[in-house]
Amino acid sequence: MDELLREFLTETNEHLDVVDVELVRFERDPNDIDVLRNVFRLVHTIKGTCGFLGLPRLEAIAHAAESLLGRFREGKVEVQPEDVALILASIDRIKHIVAELDRTEAEPPGTDRDIIDQLEGSLTRPQEAARVARLAPTAEALPNDGERGGTRQPTIRVTVDVLEHLMTMVSELVLTRNQLLDLARRQDDPALMVPLQRLSHVTVELQEGVMKARMQPIGTVWQKMPRILRDLAVDLGKSIDLKLRGPETELDRQVLEFVKDPLTQLVRNAADHGIEVPAERLKAGKPERGTITLSAFHDGGSITVEVSDDGRGLDYQRIRRIAVGRGLISEVEAERLSDAAVSRFIFHPGFSTAQAVTSVSGRGVGMDIVKTNIDLIGGSVEVRSEAGRGTTFVVKLPLTLAIVATLIVGVAGQRFAIPQMSIMELVRVRPGQGDAVVEKLNDALVFRQRNELIPVIPFATLLGLTPQDGAITQDGFIVVIQIGRQRFGLLVDTVLHTEEIVVKPLNKRLRNLRCFSGSTILGDGSIILIVEPGGLVRMFEDYAESAVPTVEARPEPEPQWVEDDSEGPVSLLVFRAGTDMAKAVPLSLVTRLEEIDVARIEQAGGRLLLQYRGHLMPLVFADPAMSLQKEGRQAMVVFSDGDRWMGLIVDEILDIVEDELTVELVADRPELVGSAIVRGRATEILNVAHFLPLGHGDWLQREVAPQAVTRTVLLVDDSEFFRSMLAPLLRASGYRVLVADGVEAALATLALPRLVDVVVTDLEMPVRNGFDLIESLRAEARFAGLPIIALSSYVSPPMVERARKLGVVNFVAKFDRSGLVEALSAVLSARSRGVAA
Repeated sequence: MDELLREFLTETNEHLDVVDVELVRFERDPNDIDVLRNVFRLVHTIKGTCGFLGLPRLEAIAHAAESLLGRFREGKVEVQPEDVALILASIDRIKHIVAELDRTEAEPPGTDRDIIDQLEGSLTRPQEAARVARLAPTAEALPNDGERGGTRQPTIRVTVDVLEHLMTMVSELVLTRNQLLDLARRQDDPALMVPLQRLSHVTVELQEGVMKARMQPIGTVWQKMPRILRDLAVDLGKSIDLKLRGPETELDRQVLEFVKDPLTQLVRNAADHGIEVPAERLKAGKPERGTITLSAFHDGGSITVEVSDDGRGLDYQRIRRIAVGRGLISEVEAERLSDAAVSRFIFHPGFSTAQAVTSVSGRGVGMDIVKTNIDLIGGSVEVRSEAGRGTTFVVKLPLTLAIVATLIVGVAGQRFAIPQMSIMELVRVRPGQGDAVVEKLNDALVFRQRNELIPVIPFATLLGLTPQDGAITQDGFIVVIQIGRQRFGLLVDTVLHTEEIVVKPLNKRLRNLRCFSGSTILGDGSIILIVEPGGLVRMFEDYAESAVPTVEARPEPEPQWVEDDSEGPVSLLVFRAGTDMAKAVPLSLVTRLEEIDVARIEQAGGRLLLQYRGHLMPLVFADPAMSLQKEGRQAMVVFSDGDRWMGLIVDEILDIVEDELTVELVADRPELVGSAIVRGRATEILNVAHFLPLGHGDWLQREVAPQAVTRTVLLVDDSEFFRSMLAPLLRASGYRVLVADGVEAALATLALPRLVDVVVTDLEMPVRNGFDLIESLRAEARFAGLPIIALSSYVSPPMVERARKLGVVNFVAKFDRSGLVEALSAVLSARSRGVAA
């Protein structure tokens, strides 16, 4: 290609990018004469150069656009929105011709008479005098770049190929330096150290110089955003402003190429899904015009880019419903997932919350591309959203992809490089030496770090270098890695050293290894793999699913039952509330742990309420001596069963422990089951059943009082929440407990060769209710004398009479705790004396 033509194409593309931005500004404020002059000057420059190079098609359309801009500048034609749209369309036509010129070195055939006629038609429109006066230009012309104040540093244009070749040479120099340094360390020759140190210093300076030449401000990517957002707002019928913060923040050119499309998609997503239409914004008390803000800033050794809007925010409940509908999770899992975990579903391939497929959205591929591209360069993306306030996407990016600082670790006799950007800290694991200890909690490995439990995975097991059920080393290091909001520990055998490495891409046959981003050559000449943090997170999630067993539904008619295991350890949530005495509840009853802003808590009818996941959740203090904080964040334990939710307000979450539990029961404090020694500390075990009705008067509470005999009780209830709540309390009271989740499971349990002393059954169950169970039992001679206690939230004379006819020994309302206690005591006492029940 002719050098003059190449120079023209480069400058024209730069001018067109500026014209796009300036025209969008001019459309918003037609009175801005400075913007209009700048656009006119750039279009005039393009037209003049086209005439010099003999490009008639480009010259004709640029001349027509320049003529209309000139009339605007002189105030002879009033600026209308359709005129700006027409000039933007002419700029798009010029871009198309320039692209073809770059590809073929000749103008494409065709005519632009259609758009030229429209531009000329706008020139003949009459103009109001008032408008002319307002737009009348000043006498002096806009100075060109060379006439502006200040001196400009001389610049030259260098092709990308030259920079890439320089970077390759510097990378090879870094490898050679590392090899020489390693050789000098092994030979221990002092004579080599001084020149090698000088070589190392020069190499670093050269590396920084070349890297600086490759750096570009992120504003070069953002230049196209105003035009993209303007066209999108017109298509969607919305009014949107764009704010740019930190456009001068510099990144490596290669990183910019990777993030260009993801950032564009995030802006499109904010405009389409985030910003509301003007009528909806006004109804919500917001300004008619929405705002999308792009921010970039340095954060340690990385760059953070934020794309935020002031729109409606994410609809977490809708995302949950779509995830359940697509079979990604179950309904139970959906309710238990945090909002942060739910937000990650929007990055799932094919996932979309759009009502219909349009040219903008609905196919579920945009956010998947965002996540994939950012993961490829070792970055991360996370979402923060608040209903009615807006959404922010936080993207963390490496400064460069060519040379990165890493930590070299040893695992099962092999070495790997982990980028330091994702490493939070290193923790020594060595039992008996005062260091961290890897523990096992519910078949998952964890370690304690400043009162926080961090999940741990052995790197060797993750890579398949040791069996998953093999012995875990207790002498090594934990590399604490954080990607977005996810934090976990990677257990390795040794930590060798830190080293700046040159990233070499993986062969295409190895690119399906999602936990590695590339390879490098160390100073000793060995080749090692570079860990990719984003892929490591995905492998960690898969590992967690396979390593931690989940409870699967048993096929009918096999029962779901729990035997007495009071001798085994119990998982407890330990917290502080009201006093310094530690308090605890069974972890199996807890749905979520939350820290919420006190400002979100409301009062109505003398009750504390919180809008939580689409529910108006009542809040209850865990201790009557407590009071609500005036500001800041309040710790809370959330319990749920079906559509009932309750928050237990506490002062501080202390720990999650697994310990042998021997409860000393108390009878004079209904809010307590009793007290126990937990990890060497006296701890009060709360009676959750006491607090639930304080939140919901109709939330059925159950508890069994002490009974100093070993009797077997079969509890039948379809609610997993109440089964989980009652079983530990019954075991603490000395009972052997069998739990069934329905009629079929209860009958299957009773069919086994087990002695059941009494059946306590809920009457209100779906499909087959408690009366069906009782009738089935009374139909068999061997169960004719089996004592049965019926529980129901609604008691009526007909129900009581029917229960009596079926031989039910007692009928107890679910909220009548004392009645249930007396009924169990009477039945088991009578049975022990040999009295027929």
